Amino acid sequence: MKDNKSIWKKITGSREASLLIVLIILCVVISFRSPSFMTLKSITDMLKNNAVIMIMTLGMLGVLLLGGIDISIASTLAFSGMTVGMLLKYNIVENAFLLFLIAIGLGALCGLVVGLVIAKGKVLPIIATMGFMYIYRGLAYLIGNSQWASAENLGEFKNFALGKVLGINNVVLIMLLCYVIFFIVMKWTKIGRKVYAVGSNREAAAISGINTSNVELMVYTVMGTLAGLCGALAVAVYSSAQPNMLYGKEMDVIAACVIGGVSMTGGRGSVVGAFLGSLILAIIAKALPLVGIDSIAQNTVKGVIILVVVILNVVTQRVMDKNNLKGREM
Repeated sequence: MKDNKSIWKKITGSREASLLIVLIILCVVISFRSPSFMTLKSITDMLKNNAVIMIMTLGMLGVLLLGGIDISIASTLAFSGMTVGMLLKYNIVENAFLLFLIAIGLGALCGLVVGLVIAKGKVLPIIATMGFMYIYRGLAYLIGNSQWASAENLGEFKNFALGKVLGINNVVLIMLLCYVIFFIVMKWTKIGRKVYAVGSNREAAAISGINTSNVELMVYTVMGTLAGLCGALAVAVYSSAQPNMLYGKEMDVIAACVIGGVSMTGGRGSVVGAFLGSLILAIIAKALPLVGIDSIAQNTVKGVIILVVVILNVVTQRVMDKNNLKGREM
């Protein structure tokens, strides 16, 4: 009995464990309705199609850990993606590696400008990123000049999303590498500790010698860099570049973080939680059509599932806080 209580305590005392249980339950339920869901091809396709959201979730993790927010990321993605698309359409640049570097560089520049306005200009993140959301989306339309790039304009670049390394799809491999790098950085480096310190208590972090504005600037630059990378990936995955690409998907990125237990007030969250949160969101997006839910009702069902998972996270966090208080009393 004590062992059972101990196991239950560990489960309810860990956000990641509770998310993993939700993930398993979702997969089991969906598999009953659609046996093809758990095949390797189905899982690979799901990860590939949701890779851009999963990668940007990492950047948003850093932003939310500081108590900030960035709603300009989908527009940054569109700006960098349209740049790649137009360069290919008019045969200006055809080298895939160079195109990725251009997209990443543009994204980093966009994130840097956002970071400067927020960190150095002291503008509220929601206000600053709302403005840049319109600016970067407008730039995407300006670069397109009423044009868009279709699959036939992309040449060999579109095949990048079909290629494999060691049997793993290129897009999925990049996504997994991003998570491994972020896990190492956030868990075992000074940079990661600084982000958590600033997010937990900005004043205390400043007193301890951390340049809080530089940390904030770095986080928004990284967010923009990942959005730029995802712009190029999105062009390859969807075989097109349009100014309205991934419009409104910044909400999915934020939702993935919240599902993963990342606090909107800062200082709390993990790379593992962000991964599980984005994976749950990807499974929901993949599963709803498979189980026969009408497209009109899909957003409603998706919202209900997200709400249930978030409530579970809140309950888990309260149990964790209660257990921590008991430990202090002892």
